[in-house]
Amino acid sequence: MLQGYGPALLGGLAATLQIAAGSLLVATGFGLLGAFAKLSANPVLRGIAATYTTLIRGVPELLLLLAVFYGGQTGLNALGGLLGWDYIDVNPFAAGVLTLGFIFGAYLTETFRGAMLAVPRGQAEAAQAFGFAPWRVLWRITLPQMVRHAIPGFANNWLVMLKAMALVSVIGLDDMVHRASLAAAATRQPFTFYAALAAIYLAITSLSLLALHLVNRRFSLGVRAAEL
Repeated sequence: MLQGYGPALLGGLAATLQIAAGSLLVATGFGLLGAFAKLSANPVLRGIAATYTTLIRGVPELLLLLAVFYGGQTGLNALGGLLGWDYIDVNPFAAGVLTLGFIFGAYLTETFRGAMLAVPRGQAEAAQAFGFAPWRVLWRITLPQMVRHAIPGFANNWLVMLKAMALVSVIGLDDMVHRASLAAAATRQPFTFYAALAAIYLAITSLSLLALHLVNRRFSLGVRAAEL
């Protein structure tokens, strides 16, 4: 059916999953930092976080990806010329991971901020009254409960990020979409390969939803669901 291109697509799938995993880690880091900044008492940190989320969510992902890859490389080499560095060639994998992580970190900022606000403030205050250090309150009280509230929004962002992986092929990454495009051009059967690509994406998203559902059940132990 795939005329011998099946192994090539699976190789591209491995690259896609690596990019997705790396982007998710970066996005989670940016999301947590952004959420803490938005909830901070420091107006400067709140302003930076608000600017970050507003700008990133208002600019298309493809435009940001191209700007970081091409504009970032130009900027680095201009700086390198002033400092006497050799020519810097931006790695497409690193550019894709960092850019997508930076983009979706803005969305996760709002997800984590809302989840932190959903944790009753009195619990943190009670822990501090018992002598818990702020980092211990965060680690033992806030974050474990925040996860349960954050999972629905986190799942939505992960699914959108998975579909956005298709954009990295425009900067030369040898991902699943790139390989499917080459196979479709070589065999002149675009429907076959793009249908296979859609089925693979559907399988990944279905497995992701199942895994996140299990995580949600684990963090919801002892919590009674609301009755309609």
